[in-house]
Amino acid sequence: MSKELKTTWRSPSNIALVKYWGKKKGVQIPANPSISFTLEQCYSETTVTLTPKPRKSKEILLQFYFDGKANMAFQLKLLRFFETIRRDFSLLHTHSLLIHSTNSFPHSSGIASSASAMSALALCLCDLQQQIDGKPMKEAAFFKKASHYARLGSGSAARSVYPLAAVWGKTTALRGSSDLVAIPVGDLLHKDFRTYQNTILIASSAEKKVSSRLGHSLMKTNPYAKTRYAQAQSNLKTLLTALRRGDTETFGTIVEQEAMTLHALMMCSHPSFILMAPSTLQMIEKIRSFRNDTGLPVYFTLDAGPNIHLLYPKSISKKVDAFIYAELEQHCEQGKMIHDHVGQGPRRVVNN
Repeated sequence: MSKELKTTWRSPSNIALVKYWGKKKGVQIPANPSISFTLEQCYSETTVTLTPKPRKSKEILLQFYFDGKANMAFQLKLLRFFETIRRDFSLLHTHSLLIHSTNSFPHSSGIASSASAMSALALCLCDLQQQIDGKPMKEAAFFKKASHYARLGSGSAARSVYPLAAVWGKTTALRGSSDLVAIPVGDLLHKDFRTYQNTILIASSAEKKVSSRLGHSLMKTNPYAKTRYAQAQSNLKTLLTALRRGDTETFGTIVEQEAMTLHALMMCSHPSFILMAPSTLQMIEKIRSFRNDTGLPVYFTLDAGPNIHLLYPKSISKKVDAFIYAELEQHCEQGKMIHDHVGQGPRRVVNN
């Protein structure tokens, strides 16, 4: 194929409810299953343009731009990723790649930027390879393939290719679950959870001091790892039941426990590290007090970073918004927050 090809995909971040933290032997194999809500407003939009090479070359030709600027560090990361998948994508041999990517949220601050970025890239690659092959795939097979390759770039990215919610990792609680791909579980959600709100309170937008990659590796020597993996399996089973029934209290109890366990594991690793900020703890205390005082089902979680994800039903949005602006905004970096909600998953963007 001699002509230039181009595609753009927008893929969301996700917020893990049961956390993925730690890996088995192999390429991006999770030590425990995880489940996440797919977000809507926090996304990466990636455009990949293919230009035919003058001749076949073993060298992967790539130019990568983030927010319109060349980003050599991420370009080198992508080159390593492409080396691991080049057998499966002939386009890496026959075409040079020009990639432009942007995020709708702060990069590397605990809002799973790698999940949205790598899922968007995987969707672009699968789309372009499909065009080159001239063999359209069925929708389910296409997204399963994208989930697999997204996982190889960033584990949590496997979950971002599906709407509403997804599970990644083998569990007896869910037929078809796998360590190699995520599976959609949006159809299992009670109607209240399908419109759940997620306000992200930005305690800090600075880049994390410890990467998730390093954090995962430290689980190999964490004295609580075995207990943690058993806890995650149990929590996932209980949470799936709560999500089916619309049980917000059980949902919130597990989600908060998972968040605090994640950060406790960081503190118990060797070397130990802390990703929460003082304002993170101040907001947690206020959220718990507000819930106790009002009886409203308002809960929090955190990813590997300092920012609070406030989770609550859409039906109480006005009351929660009033609480946020009265009590929590002052603890956010320059008042920054993102009002998000459970979303409909990735979409292909029509290029003009």
